[in-house]
Amino acid sequence: MKNILLTGTAGFIGSNFVSYFLDKYPEYNLINLDLLTYAGDLENLKECETNPRYKFIKGDICNRELVEFIFSEYDIKGVIHFAAESHVDNSIKNPGVFVQTNVTGTYTLVDVSKNYWMEKPFLYKEKYQNARFHHISTDEVYGTLSLNPEDMFTESTPYAPNSPYSATKASSDMIVKAYTETYGMNTVITNCSNNYGPKQHDEKLIPTIIRNALKGNSIPIYGDGKNIRDWLYVLDHCKGIDLVYHIGKKGETYNIGGGNERTNLQIVNIICSILDKEVPKKESYSELITFVEDRAGHDRRYAIDATKLENELSWKADENFDSGIVKTINWYLNKYGVK
Repeated sequence: MKNILLTGTAGFIGSNFVSYFLDKYPEYNLINLDLLTYAGDLENLKECETNPRYKFIKGDICNRELVEFIFSEYDIKGVIHFAAESHVDNSIKNPGVFVQTNVTGTYTLVDVSKNYWMEKPFLYKEKYQNARFHHISTDEVYGTLSLNPEDMFTESTPYAPNSPYSATKASSDMIVKAYTETYGMNTVITNCSNNYGPKQHDEKLIPTIIRNALKGNSIPIYGDGKNIRDWLYVLDHCKGIDLVYHIGKKGETYNIGGGNERTNLQIVNIICSILDKEVPKKESYSELITFVEDRAGHDRRYAIDATKLENELSWKADENFDSGIVKTINWYLNKYGVK
């Protein structure tokens, strides 16, 4: 058996990943370190609680003593690092929390990993030859794109983060890259587009639309609603992480995107039209759409070119947006007791 440390997996993407990974790999024990901030919920991991190959530890990734204890207690031979403060609005209001978690936390994890696995720079201890550190990041580190559909983020796109959130994620990426270049650590990084699917926190766009629509509240859309995002179904993201962790090349970055560009206005209208059929009311849910003051520094467009991941590791998205959003809405209708 091989023990892998996962961080932040009581959150949205991580909790989906734990279920997927436990089912697929009986040879792994998964140790989940999570502080359970507002965005983490053990309810997301209910189906894993009784699995003997899953262990939950409540704690802070910035707590070096705790991280060192976990490495020695469980003889950690791999890290997949999800934990991050990720809500852009919150980063605008309180950037210091993002610096602490995303930058200091990542540094703590990668430094403890290096010290535990390596004799000295470029020399791994015998039993940790295959130990790998996988850092989960975001496409927001690349900044914003033009509206030209041929203009897309690739792994060679220069970093140009615009929000405190994306700046801290860019910083954490650079720390991980530095540990590969300076110490020869076996690291990989994945930068993903906007995720959606089951278990996403209420503050994010798609859950906010569904929740407010069902309650009959106004559905807030920033600015003119024409900001464009590339949407990735969460299970497709998990499958991409799996591939990169196992067969990605040391020191490489892989972009994971769904190839589903939509404006926020298109998203809200699609969801409202599905809800009109699934939970009909006298008036269309689209009547609840309300435009609110735009977010400060709101990037106009993100889009990922996932060619490298597709060609080198044979990844492909199983869901397009039309199929994924139906699954997502059905999950939330069950959650809210509507179905």
